[in-house]
Formats: sequence, C-alpha cells, structure tokens
Amino acid sequence: MNISIFGLGYVGTVSAVCLAKQGHRVIGVDTNPVKVELINKGTTPIVEPGVEALLHQAIAERRLSATTNLTEAVQGTDLSLICVGTPSAPNGSLNLDYVMRVAEQAGQALRLKSTYHGIVVRSTVLPGTVDKVAALVARESGKQPGKDFGVADNPEFLREGTSVFDFENPPYTVVGGSDDTIVQMLREMYVGVNAPFHAVKIREAEILKYACNAFHAVKVTFANEIGAISKKLGIDSHVVMDIFVQDTKLNISPYYLKPGFAFGGSCLPKDVRAITYESRRNDILTPLLSSLMPSNQSQVQRVVDWVVATKRKRVGILGLSFKKDTDDLRESPIVEVVETLIGKGYDLSIYDANVNLARLIGANKSYIEQEIPHISSLMKASMREVLDHAEVILVANKGAEFKEITRLAKPGQMVFDLVRITEDGKSTHGHYEGICW
Repeated sequence: MNISIFGLGYVGTVSAVCLAKQGHRVIGVDTNPVKVELINKGTTPIVEPGVEALLHQAIAERRLSATTNLTEAVQGTDLSLICVGTPSAPNGSLNLDYVMRVAEQAGQALRLKSTYHGIVVRSTVLPGTVDKVAALVARESGKQPGKDFGVADNPEFLREGTSVFDFENPPYTVVGGSDDTIVQMLREMYVGVNAPFHAVKIREAEILKYACNAFHAVKVTFANEIGAISKKLGIDSHVVMDIFVQDTKLNISPYYLKPGFAFGGSCLPKDVRAITYESRRNDILTPLLSSLMPSNQSQVQRVVDWVVATKRKRVGILGLSFKKDTDDLRESPIVEVVETLIGKGYDLSIYDANVNLARLIGANKSYIEQEIPHISSLMKASMREVLDHAEVILVANKGAEFKEITRLAKPGQMVFDLVRITEDGKSTHGHYEGICW
C-alpha cells in the first residue's frame, strides 16, 4: 500500500519507518525542509532507539522518501496519516490549528484525484474532531465523504524510548472509520502487526486515547500519593506496590473499570475516608485520593437529577443493596438516592429479593429496622408490584430477575439503567437509558 504521512515529528517518523519496514511505500510530508532533507539523506530527525537503522534500511530499499509537497504526496498514495502536533493552548484547550491546516490542504489536493482516498487522524484529538476534518475536506475538495474519500481515527500508543517495539507489538489496534472501505484499508496497513483489531465508531476511537492517558496519569498520581503516605509512616512503598500489582484479579484487571453507578458497601467508602484522614493527620496532601468521595457523590446526584428532570413522581427502584446477591445496605448509594427522593416528595416503591429476606433473618435486619425504617415500609414483595406502580424505574443492581425489565416494562415507562443490565447496553424498550452509555 502507498501511504503518505503528514508531519515528521515523533509519531510521524516512527510510523513512517515502521510501515516501510512492513513493506509499504511511504512518503513523509513536512513543511520544514530541514526534516525532509534529513529523511531523504537517511538521517533521523528524532532521537529514538531503533529508528535510525530502520530509516537507513527504508531509504536503501526505496520504500521511504520525504517531500514538502502535500499535493504530490496525496496524488501518489492511497492513504494519508495525519501525525501533526496537537499542543495545549494557554487555557488548557486543545490547539487543532495544525490538524485543520493539513485537512484543508488535503481537501484541496483531492480536487485533482479521481480515485478514493483515505484520510486518517493519528494525532490525539478530542471527540468530534474527525467529523470536523471530514467536513473541511469535503468543503475543500467538493467530494463526498464515504464515497470519494473516507476519514478515520487511529490513535497511537507509542512510548518514547520504546516506540518501535510499541508500534510492532501494541495491545491492540483501534480504528474508528467513516465507512467500510477505509476500515479495510487500515486492516491491510496493519496486516504485519500481531494484535487484535478493533473497528469502532469514530468518537469511541477518539476518546479511547484520552481514557488511556488519563488512567496512566491516575496510576502515577495514585502511586505517588500512596508513596507519600508510606514514607511518612516509615513504610517502603515500592514493596507495597510491587505486591499490589501482582493482583491481576482485581487491582490490575477489568473488574472495576465498568462505567456505571457509584461505589458503596462496607469497604470502599470507609477505607477511602480512613486513608485520606490519615494523610490529613500527617499533613500530607493527597488531592487524588481526597477527590474520590466527592466524585462518587456526584454520581449519586446525577441519578437524582436524572429523575427530577423527568417531571414524574412515581419511581420504582429495583435493587437496594449495593450489588447483586447480597443484602448489605451499608453505604449503598441507591439508599442515598431513595432518601433524597423521599425528601423531595416522590412516591417510591422498592423491590430487592435479598433485602426482603434480610428483613426477616438477615444480618442487616437491625440496620433496616433502626436506620432506615421509612425505606423498609416502601419495600414490595415482587418486581411486578413495582412495575405496576412506577412511571420511572431505576435498575440499581444486577439481580438476575432484573434482566427481564426491558421486556416487562410497559409502554411509556422510563427505564434508567445504572448497572448495564443488558449485555450490550441497548434495549428495544422505547424509554431505556443507561447512566454512562
């Protein structure tokens, strides 16, 4: 495949030499003639292990060249990768000037081309950017997206110092494309890369890179805050974290990374409060850890606001314990939602088979009777009673019988899903909505 790469900075240069190694013919494009001259002479414009050797090989085998002429590059290739910088503006917003300038020039170049051309954004951009690129290219070219040209987002996951290895051994390849043609072109481009290929919606691909980098930042900050507390208490934090990461069932795993409702139960809230209290007692600032409870509270408030916005007063709650297969109501976030709605005058009905049992024999019997008797009186004996009463239904845990809710809900009833009770987060029920999907 013939590929042009716009921007011969770090990502562009690494992508160029790695794609050339895989047998593609690559034309690098940059407005800086010095970079172009260096590439054509076989000298890398960046410092990165492995790049210089690959560059020498690609130049010798005539699979890589560079130019300042973008139109010439578009005319001579099937696919163009936008790898220009997206720096921060002074206010923290993303500066897309380079991306849009290249998109405009690519659109102008496409006026002269009669065959389909793919334009792929590799630069890190916020959701909606590729749509703007498509509109700009269509305006400048006079051509139709999805027919005459396609656009895609293909985020890169390269770490400086190991980028060649990362390009050839990624955790996965992610492509959000406008049409099947460009997705297939990218499948072919990455045929030499042994990694799962995920074809998703464009905006899903765009936000994935931010999810990854934000989580990496969270991990660094988390480790540093645990380290600061540990040092103050005379503990070797490296020993702690070396053991911490060996737990791949919960700590380093997909287990908790499921967008949904707030966390609760007898462990997480109290332990977060305890560690943040200990840090304050020792005069240690832990902004990340200290933000966990307020952030969790905002998810509770989001559900309350959701219900209020419906302007309906009869609300059904399916699931009162903080997760399925337990009667534990301690710090269950849905209990807080219920109490708030009661205080606002809503007419509630609640069903949870495990909690109903607990009213008779469970360990939480005294808690239910003494702490939340006003909620206990709203409990129903069956899910059907809740469905017969409610205009709005909140599914608050993954109890097995709740999976039937979208089938059993009546026309006009609104189903708000806090736990993704359906496998794909979708439903044919007319008023189904998920909290984070």
